[in-house]
Amino acid sequence: MPQRHSKNNNDLAFFTYDEKRKLGYGTQKERLGKDSIKPFDACCLCLKPFIDPMSCQKGHVFCKECILECLLAQKKDIQRKLAAHAAQQKQEKEEEEERLILEKARELDAFDQQNHGALPQYNDKNHSRDKNGFHGANSVKVTSFEEEALRTMKAFWLPSATPEAPVKVDTPSNSTVCPEGKEKLKLKTLFPIYFTEDESEQKKSNLDKTYICPSCKVTLTNTLSLVAVSSCGHVFCKKCADRFLAVDKVCLVCDKPCRERNLVILEKGGTGFAGHGDHLEATDFKHLGSGSGLGLVRPAAKT
Repeated sequence: MPQRHSKNNNDLAFFTYDEKRKLGYGTQKERLGKDSIKPFDACCLCLKPFIDPMSCQKGHVFCKECILECLLAQKKDIQRKLAAHAAQQKQEKEEEEERLILEKARELDAFDQQNHGALPQYNDKNHSRDKNGFHGANSVKVTSFEEEALRTMKAFWLPSATPEAPVKVDTPSNSTVCPEGKEKLKLKTLFPIYFTEDESEQKKSNLDKTYICPSCKVTLTNTLSLVAVSSCGHVFCKKCADRFLAVDKVCLVCDKPCRERNLVILEKGGTGFAGHGDHLEATDFKHLGSGSGLGLVRPAAKT
């Protein structure tokens, strides 16, 4: 009698590879849909249609109010971190001065005990000495500082007596960063951008707007790469920018001179839940728990 194929064999004490695949375990890949991708006309912070849009030199678009509030909050946080760092340095300096004073007092106390003891200190290495360096009967009582140290000594095996590690505050950076690209960002490097609205269609509300390229009149969508001119702020599709702006060195709307470094490609793609770029693919890995038969989910890195 021929053996049953592994795909039909279901009396084993463990799951076969085909059974795991049918249950959804293993690496599962899925193309992200439109709902997971930020529209090109949405703010990177509030994810709403932008109002008075401003762009950084890397092409991230924000509402003017949102990016100003973000930079102001970052500056307040920097000031708080600087104050905490200064307080920590002051405390460390005070602790160092106190340590030097105690060390000097301990040396004076040891010198006084050595010179006013009943017998001089032996130089014979064979004689047993206590922790203070005095021989047997010549030794004196421990100092009050050592008694206090023994009384307050921490015990690592008792949770209530375990010492706490000091929190080290590193030197904070004084520069604000872009909330989307994480590069250094200053207010003076931001520039306003202007989209050309499609006046041929009547919209029901102000939020339902359609933007077009002022050169070729093509409707702007997420599928197109957009280029903004940092000198004047007008937005074109990348084809028109490469064909006209990069060659003529002048804006087609306002005739303002522009250079190649003034052409900024606007970023598009993901939000906080998805990555940027053309390869937007979600990956999830599931595996069986040991002996439980339950599926555990291990989040995979974004691709």
